[in-house]
Amino acid sequence: MRVLLDTHILLWAVLDDPRLSPAQLEAINTGELYLSAASVWEIGIKRAIGKLDVPEEVFDIAADAGCRPLPISWVHAEQAARLPPHHADPFDRMLIAQARCERLKLITSDTRMMAYDVDLIH
Repeated sequence: MRVLLDTHILLWAVLDDPRLSPAQLEAINTGELYLSAASVWEIGIKRAIGKLDVPEEVFDIAADAGCRPLPISWVHAEQAARLPPHHADPFDRMLIAQARCERLKLITSDTRMMAYDVDLIH
């Protein structure tokens, strides 16, 4: 199974957060993992403005765990722009677009994403 990690799921996995559901843990432990450039960007912005304190090596940990990078393409950007306005967060909208375009299951705990036609693992 090919899966895309939502930003908070990456952080929960790295920090062994107990909020990960059994289905999320199973997908992380057995799936082909992808991490979007949007998540890297989001973490960097939140670190810079002091809203997030995570280990500096978070992306090294993700890479060591087998996460593959998912760049943002023009197609992804076009699809994100075309999504209905159910969710205002631009990072989440990009993850939804990427999951749809690349036929990935999106691992998230954000119930607002259920409004979109995207495969989710909660």
